Amino acid sequence: MTGPTDETIGRRRFLGYVVAAPTLVAAAELVPSAPAATPAAAVSPEAAAAAGLPSPDLTELLDLNDVMTAAALPTSNLISVEVGTDGMVSFALPRAEVGQGITTSTAMLIAEELAVPLERVRVTLADARPELLFNQLTGGSNTTVSTYTPIRVAASVARLRLLEAAAAELGVPAAELRMEGGAVVGPSGRRLDIGALAAKAASTSTRQVSVELAPRAGFSVIGRPHNRIDALAAVTGRKKFTMDLDVPDAKPTMVCRPPTINGKVGSVSNLAEVRAMPGVTDAVVIATGVAVRAETFGQCIDAVRALRVTWKPGTAAGKSDESVLRELAAAELPLGLRPPTPTVEATFTFHFRGNSALEPNCAIADVRAGRAEIWSALKSPIVAQQAIAAKLGLPVGKVTVHVTEGGGSFGRKLFFDAALEVAEVSQKIGKPVKLMWHRADDARQGRVHPMATSRVRAAYLGQTVLSYKQRHTSVSTDLGHGLGEIFTALAARLPVGDVGFSQTFFHLSQAMSYDFGAASHLLAETDKDFNTGSMRNVYSPDVTCARELVVDQLAARMGKDPYRFRHSFLRDDRSRAVLTRAAEAGGWGRAMAPGTAQGIAFHAEYKSVSACLVEIDCRPETVNRTVRDAVTGPRVTKVVFAVDVGLAVNPRGLEAQMMGGISDGIALALTSSLHLRDGYFLEASWDNYFYTRQWNTPLDLQVIVMPSTSEQPGGAGELAVAGSMAAVACAYGRATGTMPTTFPINHGTLSFTPKPTVPPVPPSPTDGLDHAR
Repeated sequence: MTGPTDETIGRRRFLGYVVAAPTLVAAAELVPSAPAATPAAAVSPEAAAAAGLPSPDLTELLDLNDVMTAAALPTSNLISVEVGTDGMVSFALPRAEVGQGITTSTAMLIAEELAVPLERVRVTLADARPELLFNQLTGGSNTTVSTYTPIRVAASVARLRLLEAAAAELGVPAAELRMEGGAVVGPSGRRLDIGALAAKAASTSTRQVSVELAPRAGFSVIGRPHNRIDALAAVTGRKKFTMDLDVPDAKPTMVCRPPTINGKVGSVSNLAEVRAMPGVTDAVVIATGVAVRAETFGQCIDAVRALRVTWKPGTAAGKSDESVLRELAAAELPLGLRPPTPTVEATFTFHFRGNSALEPNCAIADVRAGRAEIWSALKSPIVAQQAIAAKLGLPVGKVTVHVTEGGGSFGRKLFFDAALEVAEVSQKIGKPVKLMWHRADDARQGRVHPMATSRVRAAYLGQTVLSYKQRHTSVSTDLGHGLGEIFTALAARLPVGDVGFSQTFFHLSQAMSYDFGAASHLLAETDKDFNTGSMRNVYSPDVTCARELVVDQLAARMGKDPYRFRHSFLRDDRSRAVLTRAAEAGGWGRAMAPGTAQGIAFHAEYKSVSACLVEIDCRPETVNRTVRDAVTGPRVTKVVFAVDVGLAVNPRGLEAQMMGGISDGIALALTSSLHLRDGYFLEASWDNYFYTRQWNTPLDLQVIVMPSTSEQPGGAGELAVAGSMAAVACAYGRATGTMPTTFPINHGTLSFTPKPTVPPVPPSPTDGLDHAR
């Protein structure tokens, strides 16, 4: 057991470590024995041309998920599985659980290799660990892909050690033992619980071992539907989020924020008066506003309302939807000369969209002389730790960052705005602080999905698409979280580095799945005056929606059915299979009443493929129906979503993710956007930011997880948004006979007066609106 054997390590054989510890601790060393087989699609352009095949798309050779997985590999041996004397198996996951179910899928991987019940696997979230480098970033649908093998290898090493310890205890060869239900079972039926073996299986020195992972055919946990391990705690209110933590003397704190985006405090005329208000312990000016700490959040709200602040203009002062659209038009890259053949050409507008999770921004800090401790739901905790240390003037080793579970994110918690803010407040007042953003804070000063336009030109002749060009122009997307550590985070903020990051992100995430001849996607970004961020697919929903609408137009020009047109131009059998499955299950082509229609769309990303069929009702009696306090409009009545992610670790969790993504897609297509006016957004909360409501949700929704023989999972969490948004748009176009070009479709017609919520901040001189309402 001092090193690997001389045998050739096969495809499922890996090296791992048993780590020196009082109880059994095992980790992975990811040195796969042989190079992975080259995918059929991953051939050179020259070889493809010689074989008469379409030239491979860049993302078929290398995509963003591949880059993130490769970046995580070197430190995979630093995450470990521990078997305790209580019989529990513990694992500190270096990712953030924000509702996507990765703690459940992680527990399933460990349960599979160690043959233990799920309830005996304890998955926690790891604190920020700078030594992990690129291995503690949660994003890009990469968690399951990048941790799948390291976790299994570590658990397999633990399994081997337990079997060897049991063999010594029972006096029989390890080959005659099996693991079952959290115990090692001998040939006579005698059972030894893994807890009783944990200390005996431990090692006094760290040693390298070789293990072989079980083939997929032998799985009994992975690939089977499982309920979430945290479901009961969530529905009974026992699950702990940041605001549920009881940190001694961390009192409620809120911030009075500027009326315009990124405005700054000029002066405060009544700071002493506010400090004397009931319950208020502190009021202090910080970089983003005026922070108030009190005994209760209600007292914080009263104090924020009472503050009289003179504000300096923000970065987006005077800007509106119309002015930003003019900037985008000026930044658009040219499509080049129009070809002599027929073309389909269209320009699509995508408005700002909110990226507020159900849980508002919040964080806890206890900053004292020479040290700091932070609690928050963070998807890039290493960057957060390093940025907080720099802001406080402390060594990184003196800042402890605890990752808590989050109530939603999908990109929002890649940024640590609240954690950085709470650290500043706690340092300035010298006391522990529990900071909560108001809902309006996140809508007005938080992260948003940038406004963008997409211009497409497709040239065709007869039944052949000769070329496809797409020029996507966007307000700059902030990728300042980098790849999860400070060096790439800083690079992504530099004047040249940010362009490089966005271009890399764009080209490694945008796939061209159709055989459309000479195809090109180009990105141009402009205007850094807004707080933007990644929001489920980043660029993909807009890019895919524009493309799929043009695909429908090409099908119409060629006199082809939209489904059959897509089927004939998709580049591989796997893509055609999901499209066929969605069409068959959804009854594509069935007779529909006037004003209603079906739409179908395809989307591929991160080695996964999907197809979505939608039915929509745009009849006047539906569009104009009355629902109290509601924005109604067209109603999506049916969605069938077929998805192939390779190996689905937890099909039930995958279905839930697709359902959430479908709701996102419906919202992005029909109802949800922010209206920018005079440097601020009108929307403030869910009462006037119109995410998909019950009356907009299809009663008939089916998610089909396609069977796959793959031994590896693909990216899944971001698939459904782009495909469902595109399918809704296509269905709307067919139902109304007019291709939509502005999203959400009701953005230009929506008129509302923001309703009061709390806490307000001083009104803008431009319209007297209470901006935090």
